Amino acid sequence: MLKKLLIITLVIGVLTGDWGGVVWAAEKNTGSNPIIIDRTDFPVLYISQPNLQGEAVWMAQARLQELGFEVEKNGQYNLSTAQAVRLFQTAHGLKEDGIINRQVWEALQQDEMEKTCLTAESKNTQEKRVAIVIDVAERTLVLYEDYKEVARFPVAVGKASTPTPLGDWRVVHKSLNWGNGFGTRWMGLNVPWGIFGIHGTNKPGSIGSYASHGCIRMFNRDVEKLYPMVPMGTSVKIVRNGKIEGSNFKPVAMKKGSSGQKVVFVQSRLNDMGIIFDRADGRYGSMTELAVKYFQAWNLLTVTGEMNDETYQAMGMTPAS
Repeated sequence: MLKKLLIITLVIGVLTGDWGGVVWAAEKNTGSNPIIIDRTDFPVLYISQPNLQGEAVWMAQARLQELGFEVEKNGQYNLSTAQAVRLFQTAHGLKEDGIINRQVWEALQQDEMEKTCLTAESKNTQEKRVAIVIDVAERTLVLYEDYKEVARFPVAVGKASTPTPLGDWRVVHKSLNWGNGFGTRWMGLNVPWGIFGIHGTNKPGSIGSYASHGCIRMFNRDVEKLYPMVPMGTSVKIVRNGKIEGSNFKPVAMKKGSSGQKVVFVQSRLNDMGIIFDRADGRYGSMTELAVKYFQAWNLLTVTGEMNDETYQAMGMTPAS
């Protein structure tokens, strides 16, 4: 049936020039087994035969449902999912091709992120100040209210190949019953290079280990207890042995507009050195650029606001020779 629909769509496209908003990826899956995509780093999702499957597809379908688009949560990137994506793209002024790329992933989160950024600080001043600290080395999540520990839970974190992002994040999205591998609750974080969150699981045996694709897994009973205690905008600090720093760090050139885990490590180092500018959030914006310029000027370096070999060396972030 799917093959017939594909042929019909292609014929209509040739005759009328209207492709129904669906673009077929150049990279075809010619095998009989579906491609499973569980990654959270903004993977590209598109129509394929067999359909793409996995947690990334489920995540996209769940978010589209929440936004009011008619799509079934089944973890398969089928024609109805592509059509829902096309309608979402139309509503947001994006290219209408039925493909989920980084731009679409970011737009799927953007509304919640904008509202959260506007209200997070005011809520925290009016109510109890709530914060979460997750230590990936200890595989624990600790909830604080007014700087006092009120709850502690075991968690599973990312594997070595798909690590949990260290840094200073916020809860920008909350949802009930995404199901499948996400369990009964989801709390999304504003990590700029992928879709990461705190959620339940259908694999309780993985709790306490390095097992996820970067998210923080909890027992469903624990995430259900945590969920109502965490308002939108809650600070979530993810550390390793109490610190935000990388092992085997390899410097790369970075400047305003860069993003990623290495930006977090630079921001954290600047904070540790007393150059406070806000949060280690992985976004190399104007404040990070200004902090780097300040450091360069203070250390009699060429002031560029960019991270180069000379600046890394002065910050003590180059590998030992």
